[in-house]
Amino acid sequence: MNRTTVDLSDYPDLVVIYLGMRVNQFRGLATLLGFGPRIHAAVKSNPDGLLAHENVVYSLFPLHVGMRQYWRDFESLEAWARADPHRQWWQAFLRDPKGTGFWHEAYFRQGGMEAVYVNTPARTGLRRFASSVEARGPFFTSRQRAGRAETREGPPAVVPEEALYDPKEDAAKGGSR
Repeated sequence: MNRTTVDLSDYPDLVVIYLGMRVNQFRGLATLLGFGPRIHAAVKSNPDGLLAHENVVYSLFPLHVGMRQYWRDFESLEAWARADPHRQWWQAFLRDPKGTGFWHEAYFRQGGMEAVYVNTPARTGLRRFASSVEARGPFFTSRQRAGRAETREGPPAVVPEEALYDPKEDAAKGGSR
């Protein structure tokens, strides 16, 4: 027997993030397969703060794959997520998810967690038991969802909240949410 554990004392601000992309429509298969080389290149570039990356298969039908990443701290993860190429990927996805759904869940060694799910019809991860709320207002960015908005202002959101929602549509529904 070889029983071991880890000493995380060198990583007081460690963040573990799980990400997933799910094929919702046939055309999503091409979208998903196209991301593989881009993710590989991004990881190979060794972004500041990324400690480790592992690929994960969640299911074969529907095809649902992703990754688990370990980041030194939230600030390095957030800086990478708000910069290119991730910024461009996220903007393109929000314009047209091309038959896929995407989600992530982040867990912080210092306490707390946050998640977002876009076009994921099946209950996944924390959504299996926790109620869902719209990712708007105080739930719009990962910094806000993680309760870190008051620590310092982070980089600007990849897409401003106002760009995703039509104020006229909100007013028709009875006000903004």
